[in-house]
Amino acid sequence: MRYFISISYRGAHYCGWQIQKNGPSIQEEMERALSILLGCATSVTGAGRTDAGVNAVNFIAHFDSCVECLLTSDPMEFIYKMNAILPPDITVNNVYRVADDAHARFDATSRTYQYFVHTVKDPFAAEFSYPFYREVNLELMNAAAGHLLIRGDFSSFEKLHGGNTSSVCTVTRARWERSLNGTMTTAGGDNRLVFTISANRFLRNMVRAIVGTLLEVGCGKRNPDSIPDLLEKKDRCSAGQSVPGNALFLTGIEYPYKLMSIL
Repeated sequence: MRYFISISYRGAHYCGWQIQKNGPSIQEEMERALSILLGCATSVTGAGRTDAGVNAVNFIAHFDSCVECLLTSDPMEFIYKMNAILPPDITVNNVYRVADDAHARFDATSRTYQYFVHTVKDPFAAEFSYPFYREVNLELMNAAAGHLLIRGDFSSFEKLHGGNTSSVCTVTRARWERSLNGTMTTAGGDNRLVFTISANRFLRNMVRAIVGTLLEVGCGKRNPDSIPDLLEKKDRCSAGQSVPGNALFLTGIEYPYKLMSIL
């Protein structure tokens, strides 16, 4: 039987979602925990890759299991035990029974990321927000972001040698707003910004390169109307610098069907 599982994680101590030779990964920890709990080797397939240091609020993965007793009879106990096995920076939120051919990655129709920025020094914001101590113009940044709402080649924002077979993405949302998030902060809402972007797929480093480029627009280093030419060049060196991954969160994944919790 196939199950989708929703998890949240802090990416600081991991090389990303996918298992890699150069460090610990979220996927590795999930497979270890599931294999212990279910009593057999269990592989996990994620909805996509997140880069090193990137966080997730609602990441979806799938796994197969013939061990139904705990998953169906007491899913709360399953979640409790998974969270007891997993390290403190990975949390299982929910589990869903899905069709046997459902696929966490290939069935996903949209993914949403958010990037957080603070523009004045704030000792409580730095862990999950990027310090950018310059005055920025949100109107210009959103004008530039509007040029991203296309189906097109985004290789100008792709990490060099990223290994993708295609650099074509369809971006459906790209907008900057003032952020009121944060329970402990010395900076007011006017000094905290959030960039939200949704697309059918993302390239490696794409969101962080876009954010770096749009911040250049916001402080007057780049014209918002230069974005179409930048996309046309398909040249990573023409875009802005990538911003750090600690302030980036995957916040949502959409599917063409409704996920029904077994809780």
